[in-house]
Amino acid sequence: MENCSSIDTDDILYKIIAEAVSSGKVNISGGVFVQGERPDDSEAEDIVINTITITDEKPQTGTSNVNIFAPDKKVKIHGREQRKADRERLRIIGNAVKAHLKAQNVADLEYWIESDTTIKEIEVKQHYRNLRISWNIH
Repeated sequence: MENCSSIDTDDILYKIIAEAVSSGKVNISGGVFVQGERPDDSEAEDIVINTITITDEKPQTGTSNVNIFAPDKKVKIHGREQRKADRERLRIIGNAVKAHLKAQNVADLEYWIESDTTIKEIEVKQHYRNLRISWNIH
């Protein structure tokens, strides 16, 4: 494989995850986007892909993110309505994405899930599950 750019790794992940959504292996209420393309006001279950870094020399290594957004649930705690992570939706969607990613076989490269964490996104009143992807491109 020729040298990959961050755009290439984003495209690879986008293709894999978009196929999972279109085939029904991953069910979300929103869409799949690369960083910067998700609508600013989205309140849907969306998946956003971005690459943090990728080396230029062979073999290439890199790191990407797959961020799975889900709207917060409104819950009452001590009589006050609050927004909390919809942990069940994040679990279901994230586990389906992980299973689909692990089942793929892409020529001339390897990737694996390095870490998995849930992060609060204050601006949009959502949480997202961050799957950090590591790359090894031959």
